[in-house]
Amino acid sequence: MKAAVYFGPKDIRASDVDAPVLNVDHGMIVKVKATSICGSDLHLYRGAMDPIMDKGRSQTGHELIGEVMETGPAVGRFKPGDRVSMGYSCSCGECYMCQVGQTAHCEATQKAVYGFGVPFGDLNGTHSEALLIPHADGHAMKVPDEIADSAALTLSCNLPSAIIANKLAAIEPGETVALIGCGPTGLMALDIAAGKSAGKIVAIDKLDYRLKVALRKGAIAINSSKEGWKDLAMAETGGRGFDKVIEVVGFPETLQMALDIVRPGGTIAAIGVFTDQAFNLNVADVFLRDITLHMNGFANVQPFMWEGLRLMQRGVLDPSEYFTHEFALNNIDQAYKTFNDKTDGVLKVLIRP
Repeated sequence: MKAAVYFGPKDIRASDVDAPVLNVDHGMIVKVKATSICGSDLHLYRGAMDPIMDKGRSQTGHELIGEVMETGPAVGRFKPGDRVSMGYSCSCGECYMCQVGQTAHCEATQKAVYGFGVPFGDLNGTHSEALLIPHADGHAMKVPDEIADSAALTLSCNLPSAIIANKLAAIEPGETVALIGCGPTGLMALDIAAGKSAGKIVAIDKLDYRLKVALRKGAIAINSSKEGWKDLAMAETGGRGFDKVIEVVGFPETLQMALDIVRPGGTIAAIGVFTDQAFNLNVADVFLRDITLHMNGFANVQPFMWEGLRLMQRGVLDPSEYFTHEFALNNIDQAYKTFNDKTDGVLKVLIRP
């Protein structure tokens, strides 16, 4: 069968691989109906994860909408023909960490993540025609037919992460909110924050076409690549800084931006995936300004997948609107390049096997 395989930085291509085998009682084989590329996959694409990838063998992808083909004897929640998605991290649902909601830190799977290299469980990926989902009862879920494929596959990562960002930020009515990063997860976080009656939302990004989407949703748009962006942002708060800041990028410079514009006593929810080993945090500044800093890039999405489904079913948001491009699996290299280079107004790509 075909699957996307990592060969090196900026070299991910569709290759012939062995079809998945149902070799665990608690697993199931799923036919991939659609998948996508997450912003965190771009760290991998650019080479930040190169040392942990088995070049020519490691598969990629962790977002899924698919159909169950075969189940192991210990699987009780699913049967062939079910339409399913799953959390990007493989979790058993039974260990201590899963029980307390820290599913990304599952003790049974040891932080296993689909399509993310050898140390993260050496699992297959969703950029494929089919995949094995171990511990299926623990982190997969059925998806109703009325939810479009594009919207449904955001349940694996993007939408639950946006929910987590808002819960960590704990936005109160009337507060000023800054959103740093207007990719799909950031825009979904904006959708949710707007529903919390935030007094003012300022969206910050380097790409004008993404800022136009945020502007259309009622946010004030500021391009951080232009001189004076910080002064413009701070002016929206009367100079005191934002009550809440949501960071959805994952670079040291964007974390510093969040620290620069949050008010004393404010909260930062940094859910971007950080791959840098160090950051020069001014602890005295954070201490003296009473800043609350949450970092949750390795997000525990499984407990929030149902909430994401409910938001879609009740019309609160429709993630389908953020899908701008579609590619065949055979053209996964083009999909990665387009998404990475941010060409042609791309927001999110749909990939069909």
